[in-house]
Amino acid sequence: MPDASRDCLDVSPIALGAAEVVLISDPRVTSIPVEECGEALGDVRGRLRVDGRLADPAGAYAHLREGLLTRLEEAQRLLPAGCNILVVEGYRPPALQKRYFEEYKEDLRSAYPGLSEAELHVAASRYVSPIEVAPHTAGAAVDLTLCDDDGREFDMGTAVNANPEQSDGACYTAAPTIGRQARRHREILGGALEAAGLVNYPTEWWHWSYGDRYWAMTRGVPAARYGPVDL
Repeated sequence: MPDASRDCLDVSPIALGAAEVVLISDPRVTSIPVEECGEALGDVRGRLRVDGRLADPAGAYAHLREGLLTRLEEAQRLLPAGCNILVVEGYRPPALQKRYFEEYKEDLRSAYPGLSEAELHVAASRYVSPIEVAPHTAGAAVDLTLCDDDGREFDMGTAVNANPEQSDGACYTAAPTIGRQARRHREILGGALEAAGLVNYPTEWWHWSYGDRYWAMTRGVPAARYGPVDL
C-alpha cells in the first residue's frame, strides 16, 4: 500500500511506464459519442468458463453484450491447448460501479492528501472507470484471466483486480517488473483477445473491452457501439 506520508501521486504517462497510456478519464475518451446499437446482453455461463468470486444474486457479473461474448469465444478458439479464458466479471450495475470508484478515490484521498479533486478523479481512473464512461455498465468490458483445463489459474504477475498501490504498478499490462512466465502468459492472453477484436486498458492486464468509448478511441472509430444498459 502507498506511504500515507506522501502528499502527491504522479499519474503522468512517464510515471505509468508507457508514453502512450491514455486513461479512461482523458477527454480523448470521454468526448467520444455513443451510438447505441441495441444489442442484447448474453449469459456467459455455459459458453465460457466463469469464476464465481464476484458473483451476485442476479447473475449480472456473468453477462456481456453479445458482440463482446462472441469475440471472447473466438479468442478461446485461438488459445493454445490447455489454456482457457476464465471470466471473473462482466456487466456491473451503475450503482456498484459508482461505489467502487468513490471508495477507491477516498482511499487515494487518505493516502495522498495533497491531491486536488481533479487529480483524485484522474488517479482513481487508473483502476476504476468513472461512472460516466464506465464500460462495465454497458456490458462492454470483461475482467478475465487464464486457467488450465482443471481450472487452476496461471501466473499472470498479479491477482485480478490488484490495484496499482498494492501491486507496485505490476498490474499495468506492460509492467517490466513481472517474471518471465507471467509475461508470457499475458502475451498469450493478449494475442488471442486482440486478434478477436478486443482492446486492453493498459493499467489493468485483466480488463478487456469491445464497443465502448475506450475501444473506439483505441481503434479510431468515431462512436462507441454500447452505452449504459439495464440487465
